[in-house]
Amino acid sequence: MHWKKPWFQLTILILLAFVWGSSFILMKIGLKSFSSEQAAGIRMLLASLVLLPYSIKNLKFLKRKDLPSLLVAGFIGSFIPAFLFTKAQTQIDSALAGMLNSLTPLFTLLVGILFFKTKFKWLQTIGLIVGLVGALGLITSGKELNFGSINSYALLIVLATTFYGININTIKAKLSHLSGVQITSLSFFFTGPAALIYLLTTDFQPVFAVPNWPLHFLALAALGIIGTALAMLLMNSLIRHISAVYASSVTYIIPIFAIFWGVVDGENITLLHLACMTGILLGVYLINKK
Repeated sequence: MHWKKPWFQLTILILLAFVWGSSFILMKIGLKSFSSEQAAGIRMLLASLVLLPYSIKNLKFLKRKDLPSLLVAGFIGSFIPAFLFTKAQTQIDSALAGMLNSLTPLFTLLVGILFFKTKFKWLQTIGLIVGLVGALGLITSGKELNFGSINSYALLIVLATTFYGININTIKAKLSHLSGVQITSLSFFFTGPAALIYLLTTDFQPVFAVPNWPLHFLALAALGIIGTALAMLLMNSLIRHISAVYASSVTYIIPIFAIFWGVVDGENITLLHLACMTGILLGVYLINKK
């Protein structure tokens, strides 16, 4: 199986970083018409609908002992963080959001040590530090980053990264006997109805008054189908074959693709950017080194 090969694992990690690195701009577009809560609800509902055929097919694998862990994967790993991120992005810039998102590996390691008896080595710790320094350097090298914008909304992203750490450790420790498709489809089987019920309580009249709302909806559709359903399928499959901390290091690579979108938008790449990218990749290598 390719999933056990290091080159394939790194390829999937980079692909996930590209998809999730593009999610900030999709959220920004969606928020032009929809409220933060509506944007998160639409994202989760569409992801659940895409996965529904697989959910129904895999219901036969649903065991009572796995239910708590699947609920953690669905709500702690996806549903609640989706609302936290869109809410936070109404008040903080995407650069700060990307920087805070890079805290995920640290919380993954911390949660693993405290609650899952995860063993770690000094080389892995060095990799975490190197990757974090690279991510911070890449984000803070942007001219538009304003540290004065740090407020209580930034804590929402910190909370989301904590939830990611809990989710990754839970899947690794409790659900490794299920495939990535089974984990994702069964966990989203429960989040879909919750998203639908919530959306039915919101007012869409202001949305329809915005001229370009269909375009903004398409951005959220891409976020839900590609950035959530497909991405979580890949991530949950990957977690079964690599360490929890290595899987979470995808958040270190995300800023690289933020720079890519900056180039597309006319920004310049500097030697500092390249140095920080090298540091991030070195950190990921050290985390995964046996």
